[in-house]
Amino acid sequence: MDTHQSSGDAPGQPPGVVGYAGVLRELLPIALWREDADGRIVEWSLAARDLLGHQPDDVLGRSAAALLVPDANRELADRLTRRVQAGETVVGTLPVRHRDGHDVTMEMWIVPATDPRGRPGTLLIAVETSEVLHMRDSLAALESLFTQSPIGLATLGPDLRFLRVNDALARMNGVRADEHLGKRLTEVVPGVNATALEAMMRQVLDRGTPVVDARRTGRTPADPGRERTWSCSYAPLLDNAGRRLGLIASLIDITEGQQAQIEAERARHRFALLAEAGTRVGTTLDLRQTAEEIVQLLVPRFADSADVQLLEEVLEPDEAAASTRGVVRRMAAAFPDPSAPTATLVPGTTSRIPLGSLYERVIADGRPMNLYQSDVPALITDPRADSLRAYLMTLGSARLIPLVARGRVLGAVVVTRVRSRDPFDEQDCVLLDELVARAALNIDNARMYTSQRAAALTLRQSLTNSALPDVTGLELTGRYLPASDHAVGGDWFDVIALPDGRTGLVIGDVMGHGIHAAAVMGQLRTAVRTLARHGIAPAEMLRSLDAVVADVGEDEMATCVYAVHDPVAGECVIARAGHPPPAVATAGGDLAFLGGSPGVPLGTGGRDFRTQRVALPPGSLLVLYTDGLIEARDRDLDEGMGKLAQALARRDRPLEELCDSVLEQLLPRPALDDVAVLLARTRRA
Repeated sequence: MDTHQSSGDAPGQPPGVVGYAGVLRELLPIALWREDADGRIVEWSLAARDLLGHQPDDVLGRSAAALLVPDANRELADRLTRRVQAGETVVGTLPVRHRDGHDVTMEMWIVPATDPRGRPGTLLIAVETSEVLHMRDSLAALESLFTQSPIGLATLGPDLRFLRVNDALARMNGVRADEHLGKRLTEVVPGVNATALEAMMRQVLDRGTPVVDARRTGRTPADPGRERTWSCSYAPLLDNAGRRLGLIASLIDITEGQQAQIEAERARHRFALLAEAGTRVGTTLDLRQTAEEIVQLLVPRFADSADVQLLEEVLEPDEAAASTRGVVRRMAAAFPDPSAPTATLVPGTTSRIPLGSLYERVIADGRPMNLYQSDVPALITDPRADSLRAYLMTLGSARLIPLVARGRVLGAVVVTRVRSRDPFDEQDCVLLDELVARAALNIDNARMYTSQRAAALTLRQSLTNSALPDVTGLELTGRYLPASDHAVGGDWFDVIALPDGRTGLVIGDVMGHGIHAAAVMGQLRTAVRTLARHGIAPAEMLRSLDAVVADVGEDEMATCVYAVHDPVAGECVIARAGHPPPAVATAGGDLAFLGGSPGVPLGTGGRDFRTQRVALPPGSLLVLYTDGLIEARDRDLDEGMGKLAQALARRDRPLEELCDSVLEQLLPRPALDDVAVLLARTRRA
C-alpha cells in the first residue's frame, strides 16, 4: 500500500506526491489520491501515476471528476462524494478514466479525510480489478498445488527447516505434515541419505541454482519393510527482488518406474534377440545347421540349455512306417555342463517318445508347456535315464515348445534355466514361442527343399476350401492354383476365426517364385495368424508384416489385403499393402472395386497403411484375389478387373460354383502365374 510522504521526503517531487509502499507494491500496486472539499486533487501517489497514466504535475489542483470520472458516472460520483464528506466510507468497484481515455475498472475504498484547509475532503484508495483477480487466482493455484498435487512438495527456510509440507510428501515419509514443521530432514526421516541431501540443499541455497532429479533411496515409516527410490528436485525460493527466502523441494516416488525401466530393458533385450534371429536362424536350407543356429541363439544369453528334436517321420516321410512313429532325432543341443550325464545327449541320437510323457502331450497337442522347479524331473520318464534326474533337480524352469510349421508338428524344442536364474515369465515365453516358430518355418523350408513337387502339393492342400473354418456370418470358399504342378509360389489366402465372432480374411502375394517365395509366404502367414489372434487391427497388421518382410531381406516384397469381418456391425474393415482392390457387391446391387489408396507393398518400409470400412449387409459378396487372376499378356489390369466383374455377374449361384466359374473364365491355359482367390458371402438371416 502507498505510504504518505512529504515533498521533503522525496526530493524533486512536487508537493502532494506520495511514494510507493515497499513489499506490497511488488505484489499489488495500490493507487492513492486525496481530494479537497471542492473535489480538486491535492495528493497523487506514484502508483496512481503508474496505473492511470497521469503525471502529478498534470493532476494536482485540478478537478478529479473532470479528469478521472467517466461521463456516464458523474452523477454517481457526486452522490458518493457527498456521502463520504458527510462521514461515510464507501467501498465498491468503479471505472476510472485513464489518461489515454480508456476506462480502468478498480476496486475502490473512498474514506473521509480532512483537506489541507481543515475542510471535509476524501481519500481514495484503488487497485486494478484485474490485478486483484490475478492475485486471487495465483494464490488459489498455489494452494491447489500444495493440497492436491500427487507430487510431494515442501518449502524450507534458509536454515533448512520445514516451513510447509503437503499431504503427498507426508504420506511418502510416513510422518504427519505438522510433525515436519520446524524440523530438518535429518530429524524427520534420517534413513534416506538425509545428510547428503541436506548438503545438496545447502549448495542450492548458496549457489542459487536448482538441482533436478537427485535420486534418494531408503526406507521411511510409510513403508519400513521395503527399499524405495525417489526423484528429488530442489530450487531456490526467491522474492521479486531476488532475495533468497529458502528453497522449495519436490519429490516423486519412482520405485515402480525404476522397476518398469528394468522390464523395458528386458523387453529391449528380447526384441534385439528376435531381430537377431531374423539374420542368424535359417541362413541355409540345411536342417542340422538351422537347429544349431537356434541353440546358439538361445544359449547362454536367454537360456541355460536348449535341445532341438525332430520326428523321424518328418525327416523321412517316405519311411513313415510303424518303426519310425513316435521316434525323435536330436538335431542340436547345448547344456550348461558338457560333462556326464548330459554328455550322452548328443546330436544324431534317437529315442522313442515315452507313452504318457510330457513330450508326447506337447507333440500331440501342438501346444507349449511350462514346468517349474519340482515339476522339471517329469521331463524324464524313461527308467533308464535315472542318471539325469540329479541334473534335472538343478533346473528351476523349463519350457517345451512344439516345432509347428504350416499346421504340422515337426518335433519339439526344450529350453531350461537353472534355479539360480529367474524362471521364464510370460514375455519370455512369447519370445521363445516366436523364435521356435521361426525356426520351425526354416526347418520346414529346408525339408521342403528336398521335394519341390511335394511342397507344392502340400501348399495346395493347405489352401483348399476344406481347410477353411466354419465362421460366424460368412459362407467361404477359396482356391490356390500354382502356375504348374511342380511350381511353388508366394500366393496365399487364409481365414482366421477371431474373438467375439469376428473373422480375419487375408490374401497375399510374395514377389517371385520358387521355394524362397513360399518360405517368405509361410512366414507371413504364420505372422498373420499369430498377430490376428491377439486382436491386431488391419493397418497395424500390415505394419507388422512390413517389418517381417524387411527382416527376410532388403530385396523382398509382398502385397497383401487384411480384412476383419464383424457380423454384428454388418461391416468389414479392410487395409491394403499394394494389393489389387477387393471386389464388393451387395445383394441385388452393382459390383464395385474398393477405391482409396492401395498402400505400398510390404518390405518397402511404408508405415502409412489406411483402413476402409465397407458395409456388408446379408447377401453381400467380398472377393479377394491375387494379381495372377486378372493379369495376362493380352490385357492390362483394368481390362482384367472388368472381366472379373463380368464373371461375377451371376453371383447368386452357389459359392463353389461361382469360384470355379471365375477361374475358368479368367485364367489362361497354361497359367502364367500362381493364383489365390477367396470368396466370402455374408449369410442371410
